[in-house]
Amino acid sequence: MIKIKQKSLQDLEFDQVKEQLSEFCVTDIGLQKALSLKPYEKKSRLLNEIELTKEYKSSEFEEKPIPNHGFEAITEEVKLLQIEGSKLELVAFRKFLNISETTNNHLLFFKKYQPLYPRLYQKSSEVEYTEAVVVKIKSVVNRFGEIRDDASPQLQSIRRQINQIKGRLNSSFAKALAKYNSYGYLSDIKESVVDNYRVLAVPAMHKRKVKGSTLGSSKSGNIVYIQPEETHEAERDLSHLIHEEKEEINKILKELTEFVRPFSELFLDYQNYLSAIDVIAAKIKYAELYDGLLPKLSETKEIYLKDAYHPLLLINHNKNNKKTYPQDISLNEKQQIIVISGPNAGGKSITLKTVGLLQVMYQSAMPIPVHEFSRMSIFDKVLTDIGDNQSIENHLSTYSYRLKNMRKFIKACNAKTLFLIDEFGTGTDPELGGALAETFLEVFHEKGAYGIITTHYANLKTMANENSAIVNANMMFDNNSLEPIFKLKLGEAGSSFTFEVAQKNGIPYSLINRSKKKVERGKLRFDKSIAKLQQERSQLSKTKNKLQEAASQADEEQKKLDEKNTRIQEKLESYQELYDANQRLINIGEKVNSLSKQYFNNKNRKQLIGNLLKLVEKENSKRIKLSQQEEKRKKQAERKIQKEVEKKVENIRTKKKKEKEKAKKENNQEKPKAEIYVGDSVRIINGRAVGTLDKFEKNKAIVNYGAFTTSVSPEELELVKRNNHGNTKK
Repeated sequence: MIKIKQKSLQDLEFDQVKEQLSEFCVTDIGLQKALSLKPYEKKSRLLNEIELTKEYKSSEFEEKPIPNHGFEAITEEVKLLQIEGSKLELVAFRKFLNISETTNNHLLFFKKYQPLYPRLYQKSSEVEYTEAVVVKIKSVVNRFGEIRDDASPQLQSIRRQINQIKGRLNSSFAKALAKYNSYGYLSDIKESVVDNYRVLAVPAMHKRKVKGSTLGSSKSGNIVYIQPEETHEAERDLSHLIHEEKEEINKILKELTEFVRPFSELFLDYQNYLSAIDVIAAKIKYAELYDGLLPKLSETKEIYLKDAYHPLLLINHNKNNKKTYPQDISLNEKQQIIVISGPNAGGKSITLKTVGLLQVMYQSAMPIPVHEFSRMSIFDKVLTDIGDNQSIENHLSTYSYRLKNMRKFIKACNAKTLFLIDEFGTGTDPELGGALAETFLEVFHEKGAYGIITTHYANLKTMANENSAIVNANMMFDNNSLEPIFKLKLGEAGSSFTFEVAQKNGIPYSLINRSKKKVERGKLRFDKSIAKLQQERSQLSKTKNKLQEAASQADEEQKKLDEKNTRIQEKLESYQELYDANQRLINIGEKVNSLSKQYFNNKNRKQLIGNLLKLVEKENSKRIKLSQQEEKRKKQAERKIQKEVEKKVENIRTKKKKEKEKAKKENNQEKPKAEIYVGDSVRIINGRAVGTLDKFEKNKAIVNYGAFTTSVSPEELELVKRNNHGNTKK
């Protein structure tokens, strides 16, 4: 069971991702689902959702697009429908018709294109397909969303009578209008409409001369609106029919409500299905902002991110035309934990958050901004300790809060855990906090958890240097401009550039120099060595790039020369062949000419034919000989190539055999271990850090590394440099 806590999602700013994702939903229910999205708790469900997202994205490359999935929410209508005896209004049936037709289109589409979208077809097939609702509602509601005239025989009859009465009413009004207009009893506007009744516009002075009902007057009172007596009967009949029409429509809607009532659960299934499709479609549209994709799921436990971006940062930078730097990060069995060090504001925290956010997005089946060669694994837990961790509510200091967090981490973490900790071990005395942090890191490593931490502690950098599964890394920094490069470099610890950055920000050199004197010489030398290594690596990188460019240009020039030489050689060979062919033809021509002269002189036709046949047979024998020689040359060339290949294979085998024998010989030869004494320079076997042996205490050797001391078993140490001044034997 995968369980990623809300606190981790907040630390990684997953809520901001969901808010941006929800903006691409076209339905209200889909929007709510996007806002409540979280990493899937079951691996089988996650894998299925990943495949659904991949299939939906693949539709972009197909000629037939996936049908529209938009709909209006029907939650309230279904609630009312589930109340026995209730009657729905016409607008509810319009929504039911729309959602039923939309879902049916999806079901038919995925059934037709099942080979292209097997997972989407499987998801759609979980919803029942029926045309009964669509047919029934369409028999009552027309394409304009109004009740059809033929919804029932009675309604059809009533509406026919209404049309007849309206015709009679218009005829009666027209007669009254013509009559009173001829008498000069009407105003210039002649007629108007009051309360949906047509009325005559009569000047107040003539109101007693027009027979009918007064329905109102103008604001000034100069015009009186009168319904003529001739239309009274027709209006009464029309009112009765309109009332009958309303009653019949209510009856029809009640019957339609009873018909659709058994489908209330199906309507909710429709809504749930289409809103799920809405979220999948939104994931694809959102991913277009950062060219996201779903990387391959690794068969082994690993994270391999190539050209990985922080999505929120990338979207923001793209809007403002700012450059965003990608990162290459790898976690696997040989590289279990990464310790990132370097100056503040260098991008350590962003790198940490990038890995965590991409992981939770991937486990929510969302495309992520990485290279297609990237690979991901699924973690049951993602534990984070990022940002300001002071707990005001519980009156805890930053360090107390972090200790409580570490207690939870140690209890919860296992081989299926990814942990991300920013500024690991800070908040207390550096020496004591560093020692405790080192112990925590050892526990994480022993439990097989994968993780990334950021730190300034020298002992954690040293620990990473001595443990093959814990790797140092640093955020690259330009030593000249003292500006961050925002690029992660694996394999080396990073200097904090504390004094260099202080000097750049205007702190007087005298104060910086005084501060340097207060720092332990070993720590300062250690930090300075790291800074120097980074500077040398930067210079080597530039030199390497220049050499690669020069080599690339030389290769390109050589390639052009080779191509030119090949073309010239081909031309020479073709000219030689042409020359040889011409020479052969000239030779044959001279012989034929000689035979022709001979025939001219002796007129002996039989001799001529015999000589010509001899010439033809001689030339054919030459052709056969040339053909055999060509075939022989081809076979010799093939045998030569085969021998070269066999020779190369044999050389490789011999080389591998020698390497194995050499390795076996080296393994069998054990070198005698040198004795070590107090004052000698020593290091842990296969380690890099060199320290001074201070003393032996309780069968332990106390080694001083300058910035700190540690106790180890003497058998784990090897001699680096002998100190001959008063040695004490172990």
